[in-house]
Amino acid sequence: MEELVIRDADVVDGSGEPSYRADVVVDGGRIVSVVKEAAAAGCQRPEARRELDAEGLVLSPGFIDMHAHSDLALLRDPDHSAKAAQGVTLEVIGQDGLSYAPVDDRTLAEVRRAITGWNGYGDDIDFTWRSVGEYLDRLDQGIAVNAAYLIPQGTVRMLAVGWEDREATPAELDRMRRLVAEGMEQGAVGMSSGLTYTPGMYAKDAELTELCRVVASYGGYYCPHHRSYGAGALEAYEEMVALARESGCPLHLAHATMNFGVNKGRAPELLSLLDAALAAGADISLDTYPYTPGSTTLAAMLPSWASEGGPEKILERLHDGAVAERIRHGMEVLGSDGCHGVPIEWHTIEISGVSDPGLASYVGRTVQESADLRREDPWTTARRLLVEDRLGSTILQHVGHEENVRAIMQHRVHTGGSDGILQGTKPHPRAYGTFPHYLGRYVRELGVLSLEECVAHLTGRAAARLRLPDRGLVREGYRADLVLFDPATVAAGATFERPRALPTGIPHVLVDGRFVIEDGRRTDVLAGRAVRRTAM
Repeated sequence: MEELVIRDADVVDGSGEPSYRADVVVDGGRIVSVVKEAAAAGCQRPEARRELDAEGLVLSPGFIDMHAHSDLALLRDPDHSAKAAQGVTLEVIGQDGLSYAPVDDRTLAEVRRAITGWNGYGDDIDFTWRSVGEYLDRLDQGIAVNAAYLIPQGTVRMLAVGWEDREATPAELDRMRRLVAEGMEQGAVGMSSGLTYTPGMYAKDAELTELCRVVASYGGYYCPHHRSYGAGALEAYEEMVALARESGCPLHLAHATMNFGVNKGRAPELLSLLDAALAAGADISLDTYPYTPGSTTLAAMLPSWASEGGPEKILERLHDGAVAERIRHGMEVLGSDGCHGVPIEWHTIEISGVSDPGLASYVGRTVQESADLRREDPWTTARRLLVEDRLGSTILQHVGHEENVRAIMQHRVHTGGSDGILQGTKPHPRAYGTFPHYLGRYVRELGVLSLEECVAHLTGRAAARLRLPDRGLVREGYRADLVLFDPATVAAGATFERPRALPTGIPHVLVDGRFVIEDGRRTDVLAGRAVRRTAM
């Protein structure tokens, strides 16, 4: 007898097709049968050792977070309710060109420093791996939800070239190609870039094209955080589309927003660009989060020239008064590439977390507010915080536009990605609320998306981009990564005031057929594993 029958569920199967009522039988980590109500009429209904009454609940595939920063959190926090409670059953990590494999001892130390604001320094992690395959093997020891990995192009460049702003030599480019090929062979699903983050941003398009050709040869995709989301955003999108066409590599645009005042109301221009490329045969998808503010580190706002050489060189420059004045001028007057070419507005930069607990008074205030309290100019405040927190501070950047958010999420190649940073006292609520916020706010309250279409964005469409043949749909033979939610009550609990509050209306979540959330509570099940690239 099978393990579980989910009885009388309203199945929204991830395809975008209309929902239907059915009994769904699970056994051995897979969906064994889907018995629709019409087929069950007058017939014996399926039985199992356990029966779950799903009356009034929607059963859908587990949600796929296409842009997650849980690279260390998955190892650090077995509970991982930030994602499990949302119904997320698979995260795509290794984002924005910076992560922890492949590395050697030198680059591991450097990358830990560089992205402390995203993941913490990792004092509580035993970094036993160096290769992509070894990192995935570490995940296979048991995690809360599944994880797929993107090779981080910035880390690869760190290994082969270092932190210098220059073109790679032919030998260095060959090494980068080999590193990308090895990572793909070991199970990565693609490659990411952070083209406003050092050292990945120092790569010219020709270098990126060569690496993307390697990714394409293994059936992977390229996921760039491209060169600007502010001034020149459309040109930056065009650059990535052209790069994908030149390399033959499928393109997935990370957190595809149109932010800052210069882009207010300009989402239709982005969507027209994508439609034209799709009509010409391009393979493109994108992800977004359903909020207007962004989130990153305070150090990411600096001009790229100030970041050359790595974290210690940044701190040296900040200590030098004359150089610090050049940095200020670049940020406040010229518009640094770190702030997407837009002169920084300190009243939009809210400190969301610090590495040093002694600096907690900055959290929850904008840089402008803290400067006003100190009766000093905001650059003086920001500079002090950068130095004293050793570049570990995270921020919320309040520069988005609701009309752009709504327009982009309706596009047919859209998927959901939280871009969730779990560090900090006051993280962005997207880390804990993205998926129920889509369902509660944008489906039930606003009607921007139908329930069936929204679920397809968050499940089947994402699985198709990842080329996963047995995930993302409620189908016989598919993995039993499933979520049951109440469409009348599902909502994000997380707010900007209470960013770690868990969602409501999601009583059950299964990973590989095992309950990780049961009756609204986290179990001790660690059913997640690394999801490796499917061989072509």
